[in-house]
Amino acid sequence: MCPVYSNNPLSIHDIIQMLKINRGLVIADENAAERQLSIIGYFRLANYMRPMESDKVNHLFKPGSTFENALDLYYFDKELRALIFTAIQSAEVGIRAQISHPISMKHGAFWYLDSSLCHNQWRFTDNMNNIQKEINRSKEDFIKDHFVKYPGTDLPAWKVIEILSFGTLSKTFSNLNDTSLKKTIARSVGLPQHKILESWLQALAGLRNCVAHHARVWNRNFPAIPQFNISLRGKWVSNFNVNHVKLYPQLCLIEYFIQNIHVECRFKEKLIELLDKNPTIDINAMGFPKNWKNEALWLH
Repeated sequence: MCPVYSNNPLSIHDIIQMLKINRGLVIADENAAERQLSIIGYFRLANYMRPMESDKVNHLFKPGSTFENALDLYYFDKELRALIFTAIQSAEVGIRAQISHPISMKHGAFWYLDSSLCHNQWRFTDNMNNIQKEINRSKEDFIKDHFVKYPGTDLPAWKVIEILSFGTLSKTFSNLNDTSLKKTIARSVGLPQHKILESWLQALAGLRNCVAHHARVWNRNFPAIPQFNISLRGKWVSNFNVNHVKLYPQLCLIEYFIQNIHVECRFKEKLIELLDKNPTIDINAMGFPKNWKNEALWLH
């Protein structure tokens, strides 16, 4: 028989007392803590308290653990997500252009509808279902205008690409069977071959979803692991002895994309500035190796 969930909701005041009295969390200002919990919510903030727990089952805290430390970590992660989202947007716009234009020039305006251009027919059907859903829910004027002007016709690829989620774009590109063209596209963004680009797009799509849904990224383990132990022609890293499921490899690929697509985006400088102003943050939890600032990728 499955266990029944029996926990009752607690008032914010009672949550504060539970954390302080029952679990040993130091709370310097209970009124301030109550205000923050009313803004953030306990369940979300609890994710930033867990690294301080000595007993993960009963959620007892290590001596000296403070509510303020968890709060600092939450706001650091919030700033980090905003920084990542802005950088991904800059890279994403360039990636869409690099994918859409060359394929359309070679295979025509409606290449995304051609199943003969795909490796896997099941994946083609699944991608088409997702594409149609995204077309149907789009509120973009250029989509509406197209169907007014050309009723009953399909959208050209360059219009479709602009409304696709990054995940659908990644899957559509990955399923294309024109290897030669995909290699050309990969080289246009500084990568030697298309398999690396496919890996990076998949990882970036997963990270983008996390930041778009306000999910914690600071110490998360990511399911999509980008190819990392590679030699690249641009500024890259030489230390591959890192935890590949952590955030650091993904930050590296973002910066590499920025340097090859959108050099005006100051992602590197802003990331270093954010870390420097938060010296108490454990960057090991993000997978940063020692001496990471000395890597060519991160040097000014």
